[in-house]
Amino acid sequence: MGSNSAIYSILFFFFIVLNAVCQSSATEIEESQTALLFVNSSETSAKKIPETLFGIFFEEINHAGAGGLWAELVSNRGFEAGGPNTPSNIDPWSIIGDESSLIVSTERASCFPRNKIALRMEVLCDNEGTSICPAGGVGIYNPGFWGMNIEKGKTYKLVLYVRSEGSIDLSVSLTGSNGLQTLATANFKDSHVLNWTKMEVLLHAQGADAKSRLQLTTTKKGVIWFDQVSLMPTDTYKGHGFRNDLFEMTKDLRPAFIRFPGGCFVEGEWLRNAFRWKETVGPWEERPGHFGDVWHYWTDDGLGHFEFLQLAEDLDAAPVWVFNNGVSHNDQVDTSSVLPFVQEILDGIEFARGDPQSKWGSLRASMGHPEPFDLKYVAVGNEDCGKKNYIGNYLKFYNAIKNAYPDIKIISNCDGSSKPLDHPADMYDYHIYTGANNMFSSARKFDQVSRNGPKAFVSEYAVNGDDAGKGSLLAALAEAGFVIGLERNCDAIEMASYAPLFVNNNDRTWSPDAIVFDSAQMYGTPSYWMQHFFRESNGATLLSSTLQANSSSSLIASAIVWKNSEDSKKYIRIKVVNFGSNNVTLKIFIDGLELNSVPSLGLTKTELTSSNLKDENSFQAPKKVTPVKTSMEEAGGKKDIVLSPHSFTSFDFLSKSNYIQIVGSDNADKYSPY
Repeated sequence: MGSNSAIYSILFFFFIVLNAVCQSSATEIEESQTALLFVNSSETSAKKIPETLFGIFFEEINHAGAGGLWAELVSNRGFEAGGPNTPSNIDPWSIIGDESSLIVSTERASCFPRNKIALRMEVLCDNEGTSICPAGGVGIYNPGFWGMNIEKGKTYKLVLYVRSEGSIDLSVSLTGSNGLQTLATANFKDSHVLNWTKMEVLLHAQGADAKSRLQLTTTKKGVIWFDQVSLMPTDTYKGHGFRNDLFEMTKDLRPAFIRFPGGCFVEGEWLRNAFRWKETVGPWEERPGHFGDVWHYWTDDGLGHFEFLQLAEDLDAAPVWVFNNGVSHNDQVDTSSVLPFVQEILDGIEFARGDPQSKWGSLRASMGHPEPFDLKYVAVGNEDCGKKNYIGNYLKFYNAIKNAYPDIKIISNCDGSSKPLDHPADMYDYHIYTGANNMFSSARKFDQVSRNGPKAFVSEYAVNGDDAGKGSLLAALAEAGFVIGLERNCDAIEMASYAPLFVNNNDRTWSPDAIVFDSAQMYGTPSYWMQHFFRESNGATLLSSTLQANSSSSLIASAIVWKNSEDSKKYIRIKVVNFGSNNVTLKIFIDGLELNSVPSLGLTKTELTSSNLKDENSFQAPKKVTPVKTSMEEAGGKKDIVLSPHSFTSFDFLSKSNYIQIVGSDNADKYSPY
């Protein structure tokens, strides 16, 4: 340590001299700057980064689940979105034909007690007689969520419930957006449907259209009732119902955890519209669905409590369940009356973790998952601290959960970064949405936070407003600086996640977001690609590093040691954000040894930048702002490390001449080359 300090002092002296020379010419300062990064590989100054530090936050917002990650293609499949009373709105279902050929209405006639609305279709025309149905028949169609992406050669499973007082002759078809091109079709003929009957068929697409629709038509006079009409691709991830491309893009972030299902979605504007887990489990046909009044759309809740837990398991991510604590945006339950809410959450934990013979564990087992889910984190509410009944309600939940499940870590909504919490908690929640400059400056937010007591869960962070647009480079760079600050303070922070994760391009209620999609395509915003730089940080070792530069206010850096699972080798990764408008020559010293003077480093550089700070990705140019990886050895010999203006850069390398110990790695060799 002493010899390293002496080397740092000598190098810093020469750096000061260099600055003095450079300051003789203001023009030279603007054109070229130099920075020194000193990295100390000593075990005594290193920190073990939590295995859970970087994850994702999924909220049902922007049609992230309904019409997004959840692969159901039918919107309003149970005809419940218009409300429990009749007559009601069946949007987006539409009628094929006119009032002279059919009458469509809704009735409280379903066989499912929790969702009583069914659609009644009275066909007035026939295939014979004086009132002949038009060619192709009459009926109803559903366009899905701004179009169904039907792909040629793929198979789709259609399930629907039907009842009629007579025989039926029903055609089910996948067609182009105007209904003229038939992509797949099947026919149901049955004379025994006096009672509700479940019908299923596999539709094999012979054509493709990203704006397809599902049609149910007939040329036979009579009355048919429909309910719970579902169309799913057969190739969802592991058959679990997740849209493959969006799932893979999410998994590629390698999240250590997933926080779900909200957000404000959990609270509701009113408690009657809050997410209630018991309404989202069991057979999908029996789920009542609910109107998310914060983000203003109906969800059938096919993506429910079970599916979120399954999603976490499929992502190999720890589930973090955010539940309603009897508080919404506009009403709240008094603490003296909150015990039923507490019991509901205890039941929800039993559903996730209970023995398959227990009441709620048996329901989970009946849904195909007899083994318990690994639920170890829960958050009591979302952004509710400061509301009248929050602390009183929180303590009821905290005590009950700790008594039944002492290993579960409980997250408070109250910010403990500025002053100690006045109530027990394992973690406290911290959210930040702000402009780019303030986000970058907030990298030091946790520098002085106490290392004793609960750690922070930075569960929602993002640049928003004009700086962000629909997802700009500027936003990503500011966020990268902030996240480097979180990494450097990993002894005070347990978890962190960007928000929101998804946006359907047809419902930009909140912008920006990490992943943009429609029915057929998707891309990552610069903020999505920024998170890729931190994929190896979970469980890695943070090295002590010091950055010295005449432009230090626009630079931030960190250094970690991580193990590559592909080659089992250990690497040093140095990440640097240059938030300024000038090139910066970076000189990196590891224990006094200059990085770019060492031969055979195998040094690779990954850079996120673009020609304009406000550049964004789009469906037309999905890779306009994405990381570019290059080898620093291509030119041969010694090569200066130059940070481009407005860039986020990482360097990964091995070295044969020095050794470093991985902190907290029981199975690692005592020393390994970096």
